Amino acid sequence: MSGRAFPHRIHLTGASGSGTTTLGRRLASAIGCPQFDTDDFFWQPTDPPYQAPRPMPGRLARLRDALAPHERWILSGSLAGWGDPLIARFDAVVFLAVPPQARLARLAARQRERYGAAIDPGGPLHEAHRAFLDWAALYDDGDETMRSRQRHETWMKDLPCPVIRLEGTQSVEARMDELRKRWS
Repeated sequence: MSGRAFPHRIHLTGASGSGTTTLGRRLASAIGCPQFDTDDFFWQPTDPPYQAPRPMPGRLARLRDALAPHERWILSGSLAGWGDPLIARFDAVVFLAVPPQARLARLAARQRERYGAAIDPGGPLHEAHRAFLDWAALYDDGDETMRSRQRHETWMKDLPCPVIRLEGTQSVEARMDELRKRWS
């Protein structure tokens, strides 16, 4: 598939577990461009991962430097607030919305795959695992002080580029087909 019909710089965003990274990888492969994930810039490398956020100026500079040499790219994840200086570079934003029950099931399965028995009660990562799932469950009802639907909606309202909304639990290929239709 040729990427000519697709915008050059696409940001995929939504709740944790909505599939932004998975769709981002597939879209980047189809277009033949690099895919970047905001988590790789937001978080400092730790073991286990996702324990220490990188200070804002550093994460923004790293992301800006990573994107700069590329004419085309896919950026997945959430950067509402901290990544706003990059908005002018977006040709399109794709917002993924998945029902909370499905998202949380995806996240629990992903955590199990990543960490195995360490997330079981009494395991060394159990408390962090529960805290993450509790945080993710707040997305649909949370306010603008956190990564939430409300924050994303407010952020998207003022974007200078087109926003495509993909809602539901479609497969990656169904989402790709929808994007092909909208961008052909």
